[in-house]
Amino acid sequence: MQFKHVTLDFDEPVAILTLDHQEVMNAVSIDMLGGLAEALDEIEERKADVRCLVVTGAGRAFCTGANLQGRNAQAKPGRSNAGAALETAFHPFLRRLRNLHCPIVTSVNGPAAGAGMSFALMGDMILCAKSAYFLQAFRRIGLVPDCGSTWLLPRLVGKARAIELSLLGEKLPAETALQWGLVNRVYDDVALKEETMKLAYELANGPTVALAQIRRLYWESPENSFEEQLNEEFQSQRIAGSTSDFKEGVTAFLEKRPAKFKGQ
Repeated sequence: MQFKHVTLDFDEPVAILTLDHQEVMNAVSIDMLGGLAEALDEIEERKADVRCLVVTGAGRAFCTGANLQGRNAQAKPGRSNAGAALETAFHPFLRRLRNLHCPIVTSVNGPAAGAGMSFALMGDMILCAKSAYFLQAFRRIGLVPDCGSTWLLPRLVGKARAIELSLLGEKLPAETALQWGLVNRVYDDVALKEETMKLAYELANGPTVALAQIRRLYWESPENSFEEQLNEEFQSQRIAGSTSDFKEGVTAFLEKRPAKFKGQ
């Protein structure tokens, strides 16, 4: 399915969302964000069937940040609102990813800069090609990090490294990102797609309700006290424990066979 600068494919229980504006290395425009919103609408309409989402980029980039083409370079300080599109377009997309009903695998096939870096870090599992790199590009154009990067980065790599990336605006190669704990796995470029789909199928064939609760718990834990998190775990366990997948998982364990989860 084709939307504005976005392609959406379905491979059985896996939805594959591809940023597809190769002329600008998949830089994000308002048009693309509209396409992404429509694609998520389609995914949510197929909620019962889609059990994992893969997000990747077309061509040689994942996403190189906001599309600056056509912006008025002569805008005077104080007379333009550089953050207006954040609350109206970028933030709604990020919130929808955060609240998605199934695991997200981001497959970073090339540069992930600015907002594109934030998009990549929204993955529950982040896979990278060896040639990929990350870049907090904002300081290069006199702006501050956005799209949640000042929340995500210090929680993933610590304050010192987060500030270094943001103040210096230096490229972070995929293999260094792996060493820092920013991403989960790095593969040779030619193997990335196959390995991404292998992992996506594994997640899609899992106990979807429990996996959704797992991702919710980890999203919420940084803001909760220990006691609050214990309560959240209790509530989530009640939900997961009421599913047929829980019954199947226990039965399969006792029968010493692989479980056949149905996502319900």
